[in-house]
Amino acid sequence: MIRIVLTGGGTGGHIYPLIAVLDELEKTGGDVRLSIIYLGPKSGFIEMFRERGVRAHYIASSKLRRYASLENFIDAVKFPLSLIQALWHLYWIMPEVVFSKGGPGALAVVLAAWFYRIPVMIHESDSMPGLTSRISASFSAKIGIAFQSAASYFPLKKVALVGNPVRADLLINVPDSASAKSRLGFRNEEPLILVLGGSQGSRKINEFIFNNLEAILKKYQIFHQVGDANIDEAQTVTEEVSVKTGAKYRIAGMLDTIELKNALKAADIVISRAGSGAIYELAAFGKPSILIPLSSSAGDHQRYNALEYSKSGAAIIIEENNFTANVFLRELDDVLNDTAKMKTMGEQAKAFFRPDAGSVLASELLRLAGARG
Repeated sequence: MIRIVLTGGGTGGHIYPLIAVLDELEKTGGDVRLSIIYLGPKSGFIEMFRERGVRAHYIASSKLRRYASLENFIDAVKFPLSLIQALWHLYWIMPEVVFSKGGPGALAVVLAAWFYRIPVMIHESDSMPGLTSRISASFSAKIGIAFQSAASYFPLKKVALVGNPVRADLLINVPDSASAKSRLGFRNEEPLILVLGGSQGSRKINEFIFNNLEAILKKYQIFHQVGDANIDEAQTVTEEVSVKTGAKYRIAGMLDTIELKNALKAADIVISRAGSGAIYELAAFGKPSILIPLSSSAGDHQRYNALEYSKSGAAIIIEENNFTANVFLRELDDVLNDTAKMKTMGEQAKAFFRPDAGSVLASELLRLAGARG
């Protein structure tokens, strides 16, 4: 029996890669009996672990910030508690290896594992590593990164460029583009724009789309993820336009896996923030994109993510201070009216994707687990 502890928390950007690695562990492990446990803050994603038969133990969520905030005082008190909780749980679990995706609560688990001399592997999704990952690196045996530029922040002998794992269930049973468009209620002959609002800092994107709907819908169709918290407002704001345009504009709260799969396959271009998880999902589906980095992201990491990804030729960046109707519509027309450019951007996106990221991380975790024995 090999016991593996997964830790990480806060957002889907931390949890989804854990799920991707978890799924690969089940495949890669072969005849090895695995006991996989999640140890971290409680969140709305916990059900995804339960569905896969993973036990969960919870610790207090404490976040490390690189900026001044009153919450730093609260988390300074919570961190010792989360460390004590992590020490307690790991003592009774005593796993062969710990895998951390960073985020609130993860550092306490990493430090507790180091105290017990349990091997630790971490994975950093962003091109500008978070504070938790930078500290955790000193206590880790291996470090996986999604962007090459992140390597300079870590000891090079520990680092491997592996990409960012994407959930397997998002990549299986994917329909063709025409079928996906039809399932979503859109016409196949007209370009479809997928707008991925609803996540961190999405209000500006949502409001921009609301304010410029009629201009965009003169030429294109839009499928707009607005976020569950914004769905009522979106319905009120866009009701008149929706009546005029009919099926050319549709909104949704947060897309589940099947809906997101259909939306990504159906889209001709995607408008999104520049979190690593979003970028790698766009790359997996080979989609041209316009990225609007969140200017308030920690360490400006979204801008750095977007810059590195755009070097591949797969995406166009519009900074928030340039996010105007004229600039956006010009860039949109430039892509959607040029078939060759769309094809090249899609190919470059696909080339950027690393489909074996989850299996590489899973294999290394199993190797570290065996090395401890």
